[in-house]
Amino acid sequence: MQLPTALSAGAVAAVAALVAALLLLRCQDAGPGAGSSMAATEALPKLREDFRMQNKSVFILGATGETGKVLLKELLEQRLFSRVTVIGRRKLTFDEEAYKNVNQKVVDFEKLDDYASAFQGHDVGFCCLGTTRKKAGAEGFVRVDRDYVLKSAELAKAGGCKHFNLLSSKGADKSSNFLYLQVKGEVEDRVEELKFDRYSIFRPGVLLCDRQESRPGEWLVRKFFGSLPESWASGHSIPVVTVVRAMLNNAVTPSDKKKELLENKAIHDLGKADGSLKP
Repeated sequence: MQLPTALSAGAVAAVAALVAALLLLRCQDAGPGAGSSMAATEALPKLREDFRMQNKSVFILGATGETGKVLLKELLEQRLFSRVTVIGRRKLTFDEEAYKNVNQKVVDFEKLDDYASAFQGHDVGFCCLGTTRKKAGAEGFVRVDRDYVLKSAELAKAGGCKHFNLLSSKGADKSSNFLYLQVKGEVEDRVEELKFDRYSIFRPGVLLCDRQESRPGEWLVRKFFGSLPESWASGHSIPVVTVVRAMLNNAVTPSDKKKELLENKAIHDLGKADGSLKP
C-alpha cells in the first residue's frame, strides 16, 4: 500500500484519514491457499531444495521498486531458480557478483506487444509494478497499475508462465471509492480471468521500508506503525523483506489451488517462517 508523498497540511490530513481507515480494518481471513502455509513451514528447507531441482525460470516486473529490489536480492541469495530475468523499461547496473547472471529485458510498456519474446519461457512470474497518483497523476497511475500489469500478465500467460504472483494491497476492492484500492481490486480480478495454473495475490498493509525517493507522508505513517506493539502493527503494516520472503516461501510450497489470496497477517506469518533461508 503506497501513501501520499507531500507533507503539506492536506497530506497530513490524508495520512490521518488513512490511519483512521486502517484502524477500522480488521485482519481478514488468510484466504485460499494460506491455510496450508503453517504446515509447510517446518518443511521449508526440503521444499526449497526440491524446488531448486526443478530448474525453473522466473521473471520479475518492477525490480527497481522497493519490493522488487528486495525480491531480486532474496531470490538470488536463495538460488531457487536456474534462470532469472528482470523485465523493465531500462537496463539496471549491478555491482555485486551475485547479479552477474541476471538476464535483463528492456521493454517499452506502451508497446508491450512488440516485446512478447521477453515474456516467453518463464515458469514463474512476480509482478511488483506500481506507481503513485502523486507521481504519475490519476491517468498515469491507472495506466501503470492496471494496464501495464494486465498486459504483462497476458503476455506471460501466452509465453507459458504457470505461476503468476501479483503484489496488490490490503483493502483492494474494485468497488472501492478510493482510486488506489479500486484499481488494485480491478486488476486482481482481470488477471484471474487469464486462468493461470496458479495465481497468488499478496495484499500487504503499509510497507515498512527506507525508500530512496522522498515520501514524507509515508515516513510519517511508518513512524506511527513503528511505535505500535508488534502484535497490533503486524495486522496493518509489514516490512518489505517479510513480504518478499512470504512470496518465495509460498512459491516453493506446492499447491493445488488455482487462486491463493494472502492478506497481511498470512503474509506476515509465512514471511517470518524460519527455515534456513540460504542453501
